[in-house]
Amino acid sequence: MSYCYPNEYEVIVVGGGNAGIEAAAACARMKAKTLLVTHNLDNLGQQSCNPSIGGIGKSHLVKEVDALDGLIAKATDFSGIQFRVLNASKGAAVRATRAQIDRRLYKYQMRTRIEAIENLSLIEEAVDALLLENGKVAGVYLRSGISIKAKAVVLCAGTFLNGKVFIGQTSYLAGRSGDPSSVNLGINLAELGLPKARLKTGTPARLDGRTIDFSKCERQLGDSEPVPVFSYMGSPEDHPQQVPCWITDTNQTTHDFIRKGLDRSPLFTGVIEGIGPRYCPSIEDKIHKFASKNSHHVFLEPEGLNTYEYYPNGISTSLPYDVQVNFIHSIKGLENVHIIRPGYAIEYDYYDPTHLKDNLESKEFDNLFLAGQVNGTTGYEEAAAQGLMAGINAVLKIRDEEPFLLRRDQAYLGVMVNDLITKGVNEPYRMFTSRAEYRLSLREDNADERLTEIGYKLGVVSEERWKFFQEKRERLARERERLKSIWVNPGVLDKFSLEEVVGAELSKESQLYVMLKRPEVDYQKLKLLKTKDGESLLPPPYLSDEDAETLTTKVKYSGYEDKQKAEVQKNLEKIETVIPEDFDYDSAKGLSFEITQKLKKIKPRTLGEALNISGVTPAAISILLVYLKRYRGKKE
Repeated sequence: MSYCYPNEYEVIVVGGGNAGIEAAAACARMKAKTLLVTHNLDNLGQQSCNPSIGGIGKSHLVKEVDALDGLIAKATDFSGIQFRVLNASKGAAVRATRAQIDRRLYKYQMRTRIEAIENLSLIEEAVDALLLENGKVAGVYLRSGISIKAKAVVLCAGTFLNGKVFIGQTSYLAGRSGDPSSVNLGINLAELGLPKARLKTGTPARLDGRTIDFSKCERQLGDSEPVPVFSYMGSPEDHPQQVPCWITDTNQTTHDFIRKGLDRSPLFTGVIEGIGPRYCPSIEDKIHKFASKNSHHVFLEPEGLNTYEYYPNGISTSLPYDVQVNFIHSIKGLENVHIIRPGYAIEYDYYDPTHLKDNLESKEFDNLFLAGQVNGTTGYEEAAAQGLMAGINAVLKIRDEEPFLLRRDQAYLGVMVNDLITKGVNEPYRMFTSRAEYRLSLREDNADERLTEIGYKLGVVSEERWKFFQEKRERLARERERLKSIWVNPGVLDKFSLEEVVGAELSKESQLYVMLKRPEVDYQKLKLLKTKDGESLLPPPYLSDEDAETLTTKVKYSGYEDKQKAEVQKNLEKIETVIPEDFDYDSAKGLSFEITQKLKKIKPRTLGEALNISGVTPAAISILLVYLKRYRGKKE
């Protein structure tokens, strides 16, 4: 018999990783009485694998979470020890920010920030089961025999559900190295009938930097001008000391050691059943699948400013310890390196995300929301984004308000959720810019423009951030109008300044705003334009460098954005048409048996969701639209 905790909550969040932190913080910002339950409060915000935030597609999610006042971008700015812009030479839509972080600083930032949020309580304990009342989730049971009631539960259990670590032929139960597995909760969820399967991820050995010969490695520095930031409210001054990373490579000797050890690899002997991430494979996977490659990069990434520990990105492995020692010592610069702890693989339960509604609520159990790796995703950024969405929607659900849903044209958040609930996963899901068909409009620079006002109306965005955003929006709008008001007459321009800015003569009069659309022109160059009398065509005051970059990108992409908006508007009826829960798909003659079965299984809420189900064609959507109109006609 359990002891009933005296306090009841509106939302209980299970798990203290990035998903749980963002979920709990979002609920509390919306003034819901919230409880975060996690195994170990000292590990709140613990980065289990690589010490970095961002990357291609992932940074877009971080920016969107920040636009909704989440914590991940702020914590990164204050703990990042190297910042870089990836794809800097390409278009703004596919550029991505990436930061190496100090693990300890990141945890400190997360703990400090979440403890400062009102309406949020913390408990250090394991959740063993869900509390059900009348078929609905109504709280949790703790391992200590305590039951705690809540109107909604957000499950963010990461890799802990029946987590099992593998190092060669050795295996043991763990949620990650040093932390216990959530076995009882995993059993409880299975007994409740939630549709589960197994996935696998892994991590490399950790190395003592004092024993690395960096003279044999290539130095990799971060960006210095301009220095990137993650949060819209951030500044390079927030960053701690910046340090280099290093690059070395595997070689044929390395590969030979790995091949000789494959007969003891749990990946190649069938011990591990779960499928690992395609885009972050283990080193044994790389050697096997890319046998013709003579070497692979190894990125030596510092774990922090006050530790000698290094993370060798690129050699994730679950090979036996002796094999790990041999192949690591064969790598240039690592010949005498001391291994602090071995790499390992971890296999864990996840739940089929096609059994989620578009607000991340379980279709099986009302008031149960799932976020993060339990939904089959990989990465801190994907987890944080889902946690934010699930937290917001949990509060909206218990308040009987409309759910917070984003379309694929509105945000990477919308792309990810739509992908998960319509396509499901058969390997850990990772975000890429290539997944977003509207990526020209979904850039890092405009996430706040797309989402902050929506978040403010939901109550998840603070007054401070809302004021900051409004002031920025007004600055950009004023300068945009000023550029439209200034006309450039070729006859009065100084030809040398014109050549410096444009590289050619102007054939006709033009607005500065129109000139800014030219590929070779940016805002800073416009300041160089002078008349024949030496007067500046664009006098002060000027935008800050950050605002200037935002305005330049916005102007250059405005044509693409207008085209995509028109395309979305044209298809909006199909995208947003709601499919009633009792709609009989068998009545829609003309649909193939395969499509009908998929629709009956996934039960999409809208035609837009139906269209993104693998194998559902535009023709099938047109058929459905006809039958839905007939259905409504009969109802009326």
